[in-house]
Amino acid sequence: MTTSTSLAPAETPGPPSPGALPYPQQLHRTMGRFASFAAGFSFISVLTTVFQLFAFGYGAAGPAFVWTWPAVLAGQLLVAACFAELAARYPISGAIYQWATRLANPVYGWFTGWLMVLGQVVVVTAAALALQVVLPALWPGFQLLGGDPSPTTASGAANAVLLGTALIALTTLVNAVDNRVLSVVNGIGVTAELVGIALIVVLLFTHTEQPANAVLHTAPVGGGFWTLLVGAFTAAYVMIGFDSAGELSEETVAPRRTAPRTILTALAAAGVTGGLLLLGGVLAAPSLTDGRLATEGLSYVLTSSLGDGLGRVLLADVAVAVCVGTLAMQTAGTRMVFSMARDGALPGARRLAKVSPRSGMPRWAALAVGVPAAAFLLLNLVSPAAFLALSATCIVLVYAAYALVVGALLVRRLRGLPLGEDGPALDEAGRPLFTLGRWGLPVNVLALLYGLAMTVNLAWPRASVYDPQGGHWYLRWFAVLVLAAAVAGGAAYRLRRR
Repeated sequence: MTTSTSLAPAETPGPPSPGALPYPQQLHRTMGRFASFAAGFSFISVLTTVFQLFAFGYGAAGPAFVWTWPAVLAGQLLVAACFAELAARYPISGAIYQWATRLANPVYGWFTGWLMVLGQVVVVTAAALALQVVLPALWPGFQLLGGDPSPTTASGAANAVLLGTALIALTTLVNAVDNRVLSVVNGIGVTAELVGIALIVVLLFTHTEQPANAVLHTAPVGGGFWTLLVGAFTAAYVMIGFDSAGELSEETVAPRRTAPRTILTALAAAGVTGGLLLLGGVLAAPSLTDGRLATEGLSYVLTSSLGDGLGRVLLADVAVAVCVGTLAMQTAGTRMVFSMARDGALPGARRLAKVSPRSGMPRWAALAVGVPAAAFLLLNLVSPAAFLALSATCIVLVYAAYALVVGALLVRRLRGLPLGEDGPALDEAGRPLFTLGRWGLPVNVLALLYGLAMTVNLAWPRASVYDPQGGHWYLRWFAVLVLAAAVAGGAAYRLRRR
């Protein structure tokens, strides 16, 4: 691929030209390569998301759900490769919004950013609910409300709201304190998570109870392809957020060189480690038929197979990963809100775009993500199964935003319009910018096809996903309703603004 220009903005005010990065440097540029990697890996947060949705994936498709993992990883690597090209040429906060704007036009970019912001808010909510899967299993004293800690019971759902609210309050505080504090917390959290994953994987594979061919079976028997489509929700939920390295570009040293690599390495590392966790969890389970894997997930495997003491130590590491993952997700959402507000593209833009000169943190943007994320937790009180609806809906919104960026990039390729000609052709180390070269078109086409297919699969109103207890039609159609409301609300705002 050759290097070239972005399309001129179609309306005023619009964001400035991408090449020279004319935005004044307000965010503190202190993040190195590991911190950039940590941002993407923390958002993916393998321990958080695998522990949160392992039970759902197993319950939907049985042991064979582990095969959905490499399929989703392959599709997301195609998307990540496209994003890596864009990160090298447009290293700006609010990456998804900024990329879509420069590939198409400000209106298209605004809708893409709007869907991504909503998705990131709900992602924070869903991640915070994961504490309920871990903390009561770690120590029964964390079950502060009622006696049954299962997230699908009334007492478990209420306790999840309490724990989640406390966590979001903490992550909002850290996101308002200082960029250096954020980097340190992320770095420590990612290190602990990587060590924990390595230890858990080794222990699981040295305590196997099931034959290797167990992963060839689906549940219910004969469910086949259709059950695997539902089982793929686990992998789809885990492997999002690798674009966070792009979201933090304006805080990263040498972002044109660093961000493309950390986008790919964060996803690849999460893909490999998460796949091993799933496989090890199935093979180390004491039983595949007693129903506990489909209700308690990996927490059951750790405490049953590895002993109560060691299992609890590892669960403590998972709890750390949940907290740091929620923090990283809120950080990415905060940068998206800040970036859009800086262009005057959101209500209350002047305040949301304000950055503390001392800390370099957009505090009001952090609140704009944290407050609605905490409010979404209340849906868990409507139905104990609402956390499944929230988890599925957030990835629908994120996948839709990803597909809009990949689609705009494909249109640009087909028109023969190159990228970033008003920016440098070399990165900060004097080497050519990351490019897919002649592979750009086929990779882009496959990435778009995968993204659209997975978005439809995730949004399909299956009762088993959105309303397993029945009787709540609005939960069954939750993802479709939220997506429709997001588009309608966004259109109303744009028309009023005009």
